[in-house]
Amino acid sequence: MELFATNLRRRAEELGFSNAEVARRAGLSERRYGNYVSGRREPDLATLVRISSVLATTPTDLLTTSLEKIVPEQLARQRTIAALAVLRSDDLERVAVMVEALATERR
Repeated sequence: MELFATNLRRRAEELGFSNAEVARRAGLSERRYGNYVSGRREPDLATLVRISSVLATTPTDLLTTSLEKIVPEQLARQRTIAALAVLRSDDLERVAVMVEALATERR
């Protein structure tokens, strides 16, 4: 359980998420998520999948080897993916327009 708890803490830190933010995005109470982060409990499979999605990683990565350091470009992409997961469709449309404008400017 300690490896899982360590991986949760490390991944949230990489993405700049507080425990409260991960819990909110995964639809969990802060107390319940705190039990996972502290290593007191392990989530069921459905909860593990939700947490993995919020943290833009896989259940396997959270449960097995320690997550490796990620290069800044990969981390920025993963942070973006994690943030997109909680946006409504109208907000996603705005983000798509902004990203397309940035990409066009860079060409």
